[in-house]
Amino acid sequence: MQIYKVGGAVRDRLLGKPVTDIDWVVVGATTEEMLAKGFRPVGADFPVFLHPKSGEEYALARTERKSGRGYGGFTFHASPEVTLEEDLIRRDLTINAMAEDDQQNLTDPYHGQQDLEARVLRHVSPAFAEDPLRVLRVARFAARYAGLGFTVAPETLELMRHLSESGELEALTAERSWKEIARALMEDQPQVFIEVLRECGALKVLMPEVDALFGVPQPEAHHPEIDTGVHTLSVLEQAALHKQPLTVRWACLLHDLGKGLTPKDEWPRHIAHEHKGLKLIKAVNERFKAPKDCQELALLVGEYHTHGHRALELKPSTLQELLQSFDVYRRPQRFEEFIAACEMDARGRKGLEQRSYPQADYLRGAATAARSVAVQPLLEKGFKGPDLGEAIKRERLKALKAYKEQA
Repeated sequence: MQIYKVGGAVRDRLLGKPVTDIDWVVVGATTEEMLAKGFRPVGADFPVFLHPKSGEEYALARTERKSGRGYGGFTFHASPEVTLEEDLIRRDLTINAMAEDDQQNLTDPYHGQQDLEARVLRHVSPAFAEDPLRVLRVARFAARYAGLGFTVAPETLELMRHLSESGELEALTAERSWKEIARALMEDQPQVFIEVLRECGALKVLMPEVDALFGVPQPEAHHPEIDTGVHTLSVLEQAALHKQPLTVRWACLLHDLGKGLTPKDEWPRHIAHEHKGLKLIKAVNERFKAPKDCQELALLVGEYHTHGHRALELKPSTLQELLQSFDVYRRPQRFEEFIAACEMDARGRKGLEQRSYPQADYLRGAATAARSVAVQPLLEKGFKGPDLGEAIKRERLKALKAYKEQA
């Protein structure tokens, strides 16, 4: 029995990055031997075990062959005869197909270290094209390592293009796709994830609503970058630079989908794009079964982001409706995330990345003013039921009028 550290832990050590998760491969062992040593099996038919003390995953060396469509369409074969090289060849990228023993001696049959030094993301073997999830994974790694100068090898991009055209991407489950998308959006340069998906033709399969934004012009006075797709990428880039949470990044990606529906004869204006985009945002949310908080914020940002930009001009009654739509009295954090998404949208414009956004503090102040209305005095005056609700609304409107006059 020989045990090797494999994959990301080896890659990140060689890159000088912190190693968090460690994967282990066991060569020359049987399931019975693993159980005898106290390892606990994970799942019924997958040869993966948890270490009795550390809880880390140890997988028996295995081969695999395609047996159906999608990410799960594989048959695995694990036995003591499977070599380390045979196990590594089934992995996605050469930089993930290296192993090291307990003395840090490197086993690198597919030149992963060379590709690390050349800053290239390259597939290990033609079997790469058997797993459609790898299209998303490679795009995610491109987003993670773009800052180090990594690019996708042309021949790997070609295989990704082939996968995108094959219909295999449609076989991915919503859960698996979302897991990769969510992780990619939280990388340092999530816009690169979208760029790579677009380059290989996967974006128009997975998110045709986002793909449709490229080539759609906007008024140059507000959008020096002009192209709506380019703007969306810039907004996503700003969200990452400002360390925004996943909810905000997801909303930034989807906020302008309505502009993809504007008839060409109306370009570069996009009248009522906020409302038109809601059905598209809803469709993307449902396709990937995004978490509820991501779904809700994306819809609210899509509908109200131009309200955010015009905050200083809004009538007190419109401000009140906006605050009510976000339920700021019970869910203040969601309104904070809306403000963040609006600010990223304002900064995601060529040459305007450093602009100030006074609307943010103005909106926060409005929310504070409305929340400061005390309910107890109204109860003491005898208001109750629907009458109490109306009285609270009147007092909040008064507070917002006073706030606007002072601002």
